[in-house]
Amino acid sequence: MLDFFTSNIVLLVIIAVIGYLLGSVNSAVLITRAVMKNADIRTMGSGNAGFTNVLRSVGKGPAIFTITFDFIKGVLSAVAGSILVSSFVTAPNELLLSEYARYGAYIGGLFCILGHMFPVYFGFKGGKGVVTSAALMAVVDLRVFVLILVTFAVAFLFTKIISLCSLICAVLFPVYTYYFAYVFDYMGSLNTENPISMDYVMITTAFAIAIGLLVIIMHRKNIGRLIRGEEKKITSKKKSS
Repeated sequence: MLDFFTSNIVLLVIIAVIGYLLGSVNSAVLITRAVMKNADIRTMGSGNAGFTNVLRSVGKGPAIFTITFDFIKGVLSAVAGSILVSSFVTAPNELLLSEYARYGAYIGGLFCILGHMFPVYFGFKGGKGVVTSAALMAVVDLRVFVLILVTFAVAFLFTKIISLCSLICAVLFPVYTYYFAYVFDYMGSLNTENPISMDYVMITTAFAIAIGLLVIIMHRKNIGRLIRGEEKKITSKKKSS
């Protein structure tokens, strides 16, 4: 399985570059500049160039555009990686090719997340990669994506703290990935003609661990505020009579 990565290094680098450059197009920065006369979202609120800070500092409309664009660029990066691998890599069977294509999607999505966090167009100071990570999940494993959404929704219902919900999902992303890859994909294929290898389980889980760790590291200031009880909740504002 590792031969796939060593034999297709040029293609994988191209996928990584495409993902990184797409991820570097930071919608929070661009949208805030457009609606607030060149204001920089990174000097406002928490200083993060992402959906939550746009929601708090700029408004709901710009925040909706931000989350939509960040999700789309994550999907595009992952899909591009999958398509390029499917188009230029050969495999003994369709099942193995689909595994390779998923690795391509992971690489494209991972580097899109890195681009979002460290955008080359904006001084390498970007967001925390939560939405782009969710977009990657939607492409590589819809089951994991749905379970992450449910987890986020339940956590938000009880806490109303987006950063805490994001951290919980970052921790559970590799857990969910391993569970579905091992129990359903690997174990479920053992009696078939072309069973999925354990390498697939470990590689997909490794990607999920890497992405989860990146998101956690980018939330280190939030973790400090959570420990001190200073992290802000998202609450609906009631109009005074």
